[in-house]
Amino acid sequence: MVPARILVIDDNVQILESLRILLKDEFEAVDIIPKPARLNEMLWRNSYDVVMLDMNFAMGETSGNEGIFWLNEIKKRDPLLPVILITAYGDIELAVKAIREGATDFITKPWDPEKLLVTLNNAYRLRKSGQEVKKLKSKQQLLSEDLDREYRMFHGTSEVMTNLMNTVDRVAATDANVLILGENGTGKEVIAREIHRRSTRSEQIFVGVDMGSLSETLFESEMFGHVKGAFTDAREDRTGRFETADEGTLFLDEIGNIPLPIQAKLLQVIQNRELIRVGDQQPLKVDIRLITATNRSLKQMVAEGTFREDLFYRLNTVTIEAPPLRERDEDVVLLGETFLEQYSRKYNKPGLALNKKAIQKLREYPWPGNVRELKHTMERAVILCESVHLGPDDLRLYEGHGSVMDQSFKLDDVEQRTIITVLQKCRGNHSKAAHMLNISRTTLYAKLKKYGI
Repeated sequence: MVPARILVIDDNVQILESLRILLKDEFEAVDIIPKPARLNEMLWRNSYDVVMLDMNFAMGETSGNEGIFWLNEIKKRDPLLPVILITAYGDIELAVKAIREGATDFITKPWDPEKLLVTLNNAYRLRKSGQEVKKLKSKQQLLSEDLDREYRMFHGTSEVMTNLMNTVDRVAATDANVLILGENGTGKEVIAREIHRRSTRSEQIFVGVDMGSLSETLFESEMFGHVKGAFTDAREDRTGRFETADEGTLFLDEIGNIPLPIQAKLLQVIQNRELIRVGDQQPLKVDIRLITATNRSLKQMVAEGTFREDLFYRLNTVTIEAPPLRERDEDVVLLGETFLEQYSRKYNKPGLALNKKAIQKLREYPWPGNVRELKHTMERAVILCESVHLGPDDLRLYEGHGSVMDQSFKLDDVEQRTIITVLQKCRGNHSKAAHMLNISRTTLYAKLKKYGI
């Protein structure tokens, strides 16, 4: 038995009874009414999966206008509810009109019982599918709203932030390629999402890709997609990131980390807005807004021959600099209190506040890890605090000074203090810091992420 509730409306009592007998053993519930005037009442009282509706109720009427009228009434209440219209006249034009008005299907009297059951089952599956899509869209909307809240740009009062927001406003209204430059943790993805949120594509998808995490062998498959059988593990067709972002915004983070052979392939797609899936020969057009970001100097890389000059000029129609937190003194406390409020709600610790010494500490600390470090600092403080009044010690900031006896000698703590001290000495320059620490930039980035710097 199909777990569906069916509503049948027909002015012929014999037809209603025969349908009830036919359907009662096939579906969980079958309601029958002889007059459409009760339709709104029935829809209000019950949740139906399929409605079967006669097209003519008045004596001698054959136009089907009554059925069309009540079809529209049903669709006003529930656009996803399948409606199967019934008539004694196999009029093709009337059938076409009914389908155009939103009917799911059209059957004529007398009907074939088997075909009727197939039609109803198909309509029920359509109903379930539509409900699932609606649920997924609702979840997607909530997820997008959560992401917007998470990445929503904070409107600081500093001059650099005011200038940045003015630039974002002007750029967002266009479809120009944007290159965002800035140190790690300065909020480059936040800026990219803000541009998307203010653009004409805001209702479409935002797709972010960490280019540094893609291996050269998987790049084409990940970015452009592949067809089944294109290579050993290609068991099914796969949509690439470019195609997924069609009509929306594609954000390529750490664009400076991709090797030269990949740069050439990327350039071709960006220039032509056209890609070919791996294993396919058919070109596919894509319509995207492209935003890229890096913490490296692409100009210097072009001079060194490690980044293509033509790709560089394709990417930076407009360049935006994400300012480091040390240049935003006026914003540090505002951001700190915003994060404090956010994590107070998350961890159910209402009423938390920074005391004057903690506020002073926020202002004095150089924040080598920028906004990301501040965010992790406030989250950690909320988790570990034992009082509603947070002092400087609750922030647990290491600046390479203080009594030796006061410092932790756990290896992770020592490593964290060392990295912060070196970053401060190098004024946030990650290349210099990695060189001074005698580690690769990739290793440094991994450790910055680990410690929330």
